[in-house]
Amino acid sequence: MVTKERKSDMDLDDPDRSRRKLIVGGGVAAAGMLLSGVAQAQKSLGGAPTMDGLPVPVPPADKTAGPIIAGRDSRLQGRVAVVTGAARGIGRAIAVEFAANGADVIALDISGPVSTASDAAPATPQELAETVSMIQAYGRRAEGIRADIRDIGALRAAANRIEQRYGKIDIVVANAAIQYWKSLLDLQDTEWTDVIDNNLNGTANTIRAFAPMMVKRNYGRIIVVSSMQGRHGTKDAASYAASKWGIFGLMKSAALELGRYNITVNAVVPGLVATALTLYEKRLTESVGETGYHKPNGFLTPQEAWDRRAATMPLGVGWVQPEDISPAAVYLASDAAAMVTGSEIEVTGGDSAKSL
Repeated sequence: MVTKERKSDMDLDDPDRSRRKLIVGGGVAAAGMLLSGVAQAQKSLGGAPTMDGLPVPVPPADKTAGPIIAGRDSRLQGRVAVVTGAARGIGRAIAVEFAANGADVIALDISGPVSTASDAAPATPQELAETVSMIQAYGRRAEGIRADIRDIGALRAAANRIEQRYGKIDIVVANAAIQYWKSLLDLQDTEWTDVIDNNLNGTANTIRAFAPMMVKRNYGRIIVVSSMQGRHGTKDAASYAASKWGIFGLMKSAALELGRYNITVNAVVPGLVATALTLYEKRLTESVGETGYHKPNGFLTPQEAWDRRAATMPLGVGWVQPEDISPAAVYLASDAAAMVTGSEIEVTGGDSAKSL
């Protein structure tokens, strides 16, 4: 659930500014004291570069993040975004944060059972409808589409429908995933296949279904959601770790192929996040086990799990929230990230400091 409302950048009369507006507001005030207008700002940054008296090439306007403008890292006005796995959790947080920053958002989710190889209770149509309502609360256009990311035909049909209805697709977030905790040698064949098929193949299907619309317009932002579990081995979760590792290779390859169409492809990499995918005993027990603690013959309460993990985290949290992840997606979707592709942003509360 996203519980903290944030108004869009257009809601300037609202006294309750978002976290980024506070930063932007301070920057605007400081800039106003020193500069008068963008032209002066650009002049103060050095103007046209030269070397030994000769002009140095600069990129064309569509190949740069452009001049400094307050809030450019969160401006999504006029954009149309599609987010998979948007009924709840990280997907919902990203969809709502996109809307809070000006985008129209289509929330796509299977909203029903995915596979027996999933430890989390499935999302529901009611949760998808709730996400749509949250988006609309920001005055943005929104709709929910029920589709299975393993079915590329369904995704292509959704992409065509969205393009016809909204006129374009600017941003796609491939977030939907399942997780299964079972030792590698005990996994049934279908259990391994289902996790890989949903997480890795489903992410590839999402790119393959929606990217053609971006290619036609020579513009797009694709964001995939991987995991810190894709950075390292995970005991009793080999299928999930392998699928998330594969997403890194997929993302980088897509970035190489799609860059010539002015499409960026990047990954958001969450650590442990408080979602339905992780908030159950097996997941918390395994994550605490990574700290070296194993509670003998007893149920590990959420508070115990938090305390044990928080003690090992640089920022002192047991896990992060979905709305801690979504600002990174907003940045990657914005024009400020025009020259960011093939890259990863980790949001972990400090787990990133423990690994290469």
